[in-house]
Amino acid sequence: MNNGDRLRTLMARGLVVAPFVFDGVQAKLAEQAGFHAVYMTGFGTAASYGLPDMGMIGLGEMSANAARIAGATSVPVIADADTGYGNETNVARTVAVYERAGVGALHIEDQEWPKRCGFLEGKRVIPRDEMVAKVRAAVAARSGPGLVIIARTDALQPNGWDDAVARAKAYREAGADMVFIDGLKGREFIERAARDLAGIPQLLNSWLVTPGEAQAMGFAVYIHLGVMLRHFADFRDSLAELRDTGRVTLGRGDADVEAITSLLRDGPSPPQPD
Repeated sequence: MNNGDRLRTLMARGLVVAPFVFDGVQAKLAEQAGFHAVYMTGFGTAASYGLPDMGMIGLGEMSANAARIAGATSVPVIADADTGYGNETNVARTVAVYERAGVGALHIEDQEWPKRCGFLEGKRVIPRDEMVAKVRAAVAARSGPGLVIIARTDALQPNGWDDAVARAKAYREAGADMVFIDGLKGREFIERAARDLAGIPQLLNSWLVTPGEAQAMGFAVYIHLGVMLRHFADFRDSLAELRDTGRVTLGRGDADVEAITSLLRDGPSPPQPD
């Protein structure tokens, strides 16, 4: 069973919660913690290069990171593939490259290139029909039906709610396995997405509702960036502590190089289905 099929099996059982990760050790830690999928974040991947998520890295860097993460963990990887890096021909190649990388799912978005993080202002989107063609190209390009194709729209901020919903429905009709309205900055928008797209599998990117609430609303996949944001904050705070006090406070058991070496050497125990 490939990773796409495994992800589909998980979705059939209920909501799939996938924390943001941007390297192999984070993926291993997520698996060790009991998560059954991880999400390769474009924001975090760009940040790992010291760059903002504003279209400054491309297919090569993103797919290489997807391959590293997929190779480090035994759980399915849901991967950010930005805009697909061009027109329908480019999208077809992106799908092929990500599929070889071993991901279980990928999402492409309808932003103009260079894109911006979905929670930033100033986004612009391509015409709906152009994105429909890209979705069709993505679906046609996969080597089998396992890989989950997710169509993301960023139209909410520039074009408003009605256009975002209409685009999501059009992308689903074009063959996307799942749709994803990004930039939902309030609970009311999350509830509207659940209601207005009822019956269509949706990915939710939020920290504003719990996984239990997301499942009750009918979402299929829930990606959570809180762990990634805390990672940045904790590292920043540890650096400040070292600078100011000459020490870094570690929790009980954290001052143990062997524990992380064991995880990296032996890997986590395979997660058991819920």
